[in-house]
Order: sequence, then C-alpha cells, then structure tokens
Amino acid sequence: MPRILVAGCGYVGERAADLLHEAGWIVEGWTASQESAARLNDKPYRVRAVDIADVSAVSEMRSDFGAVVHCASSGGGGVEEYRRTYYEGAINLIKTFPAATLLLTSSTSVYAQRDGSWVDETSATEPSRETAKILLETEMITLAHKGIVARLAGIYGPGRSFFLRRFLAGEANVDLTNERYVNQVHRDDIATALILLLSHYEPLRQGATADERNIFNVVDNRPFLTREIYEWLATHLSMPAISSGTDNASGKRGESNKRVSNRKLRALGWGPKYPTFEEGMATSVIPSFGDLHAS
Repeated sequence: MPRILVAGCGYVGERAADLLHEAGWIVEGWTASQESAARLNDKPYRVRAVDIADVSAVSEMRSDFGAVVHCASSGGGGVEEYRRTYYEGAINLIKTFPAATLLLTSSTSVYAQRDGSWVDETSATEPSRETAKILLETEMITLAHKGIVARLAGIYGPGRSFFLRRFLAGEANVDLTNERYVNQVHRDDIATALILLLSHYEPLRQGATADERNIFNVVDNRPFLTREIYEWLATHLSMPAISSGTDNASGKRGESNKRVSNRKLRALGWGPKYPTFEEGMATSVIPSFGDLHAS
C-alpha cells in the first residue's frame, strides 16, 4: 500500500485515517493546531500539526506520499478562511506533493438549485454564496492536477447533528409554504467512500466530458424534507412536534432546495452503512447524545 497523507485530521479526516490504517495504508495525519495533534497522539499512525495554508510549513514536510486527502475544515469561518483553507491549502499541497493523487473533499453546496430537482455530477454549479464559489475554484485546480473531487452532503454522525441540536434546543421550525429538501451523509460512510475513490482512481483523460470527470457526490440514499426530519425526531424521541413558521436555518446549504444523486458513486460499488437519515440517527447518533430529554 502507498503512503497517504490525510491533511485535516478532524471529524471526517480522523475517521478516514483510522480506516485507511486498518486497511493497511501507511498513514500520516495533519491537524491545524498542536492541541489537536496532541489529542491524537495515541493513534497508531503519525499525526503532526501543520497548517496547510502556510506554504512554508507545508513545504518543509516533503515526503513520498502516493496520495493526499485534502479534508481540512474552515471551522465555520468566513470567506477569507475558506480561501486560506481550501484554495490556498490545495495549491500548497499540489506544489509540495506534485506526484501524489489529490482527493479534495468539497461540498454539495456548489449545487444552488432551489426547485427540488434531482442533481448529479453533470448538473449546473452556479452558487451565489462566495464560500461555495471558492470550493468550485478549488475543485478546478484539483481536476487540473488530475485529482478527485468528493462533494459531501451535510455531515452528521456520533456527537454531531445540526437538525438534532436545533430540535433539542427548541429552535426548529418549518415554513410549510416553502419546504425544502436536505441531503445528508454519515461520517463513517464518507470515510468508506474516500477509500473507495482512492482505490478506483483513474487520471482524468484529455477531453473527458463532464460525466466522466473524477467528481463524485457523497450522499446517502434518500433526501428528506426538513418537516419530515423534525416529525421523525419528535416521534422517535416522544417529544412535542415542532411549530410551523419561518425556517430560520442558516449555513451553506440553507438557501438551496435539491435532491442529490449518489448513483455515480454507487456504480463503483459503494453502499452506505446508513442508507437514510432515520437509520443513521437511530443506531449511531441519538445514542451518542446521552440524556436527550435533559439537554
């Protein structure tokens, strides 16, 4: 197995690094801070504190990595932090490891459709948000380097669920006059998808058409309306249903309304362990939140 760098050993990256190590890859992980690296010092693979947006720090880490996974997070930062982390980070990784296969974790937020339509990797990407535009720029330089782009849906998993936290905090409501679909994927399913993409990598051919490019949506099998999500949570937790009103959800996917297809990734043999939000929440996420009714 080749040596692989996981640049961004956070919520998704740590899980991917764990599974890559278990599969026999020689793994090194990077985090942006010494504190994060120290938290992972008991891992069976090396973890170092390297800010990928710092060109001098990255250039000092020259190695013979066969693949690099760029899954660093902006930490919820704004436009400038997005540019530093994603775009500048990708450039630094490409320059430092030019022979390595680069796998970028992007986002389905690059699809800005608002009509509830199904989208796949050939669909228009015309986002209005500056952060999503930066992701598209980063995708382009990744593809120009013959790399792989994984567009992740909304991430959830143990200890992490945007909708569950809003529901428990009493902040959930749905605008029944303007319902929208949301697309999600469990952290563990993202990790297995990244490994599969690295294993099936084929360089981008000269003149390849859009549907042949190395872009893959990483999303579970069923989009849900926000109303359906909150209704399911209320029933499953035996708690009062939410009220209708203005949906004040914020975030990079808050303005869109589309259903994202995973057909292309499934054609490679990928199948999510948690095919739907309901299955992932019931068996993986809700048990990790402890005493929910006391939250």
